[in-house]
Amino acid sequence: MNLKLIQQGAEAKIFLDTSKNLIIKDRISKSYRHPNLDAQIRKRRTKSETKLLEKASKIINCPVPEKSKSFDKIILPYIQGKKLSEHLDDFTLEKQKEICREIGESVAKLHKNDIIHGDLTTSNMILQKEKIYFIDFGLGYISKKIEDKAVDLYLLKQALEAKHFKNYHELIKEVFEYYKKNYPEAEKIFERIIAVEKRGRYRH
Repeated sequence: MNLKLIQQGAEAKIFLDTSKNLIIKDRISKSYRHPNLDAQIRKRRTKSETKLLEKASKIINCPVPEKSKSFDKIILPYIQGKKLSEHLDDFTLEKQKEICREIGESVAKLHKNDIIHGDLTTSNMILQKEKIYFIDFGLGYISKKIEDKAVDLYLLKQALEAKHFKNYHELIKEVFEYYKKNYPEAEKIFERIIAVEKRGRYRH
């Protein structure tokens, strides 16, 4: 096994096994927690993310985790492609809009099945051979709540505005239009996003 650390956050280390082209996600132990409790929490969260990925992979393009009995790590195929946070702006406007249509459709499919991604940014989307793969469901969960789906979509809206501001208005329009085409409850979500935005402005 030839492991290379490619990312480290507060919650997990992400390794690439270059010999097998696999991603290994290992949750970081927290020294402030009792060791037994820490192990239980990490195992529970790993199991939850694995189950969420399994469910999502039947609905949209995302890596399918390897089966596990221990749930100490998540092992996934490495999706080799272009991370949209780094490359979306490189494409023509028409291509960017086409990508955003697929994003809107995919998010709608997740929400229709009550899957909340929890970190919907272009950093967690990879374009591979004309398909968009959603990655990192570490903050994801299951919810039927309109509020949770609105916040999920609002995060994406914020990410597009911050990272891809040049064509932001055209891009978010495509996302919302294709979200609406694929999710009957879309209008309720859009109404709630306005309320979420107002709360955000009030805080600042």
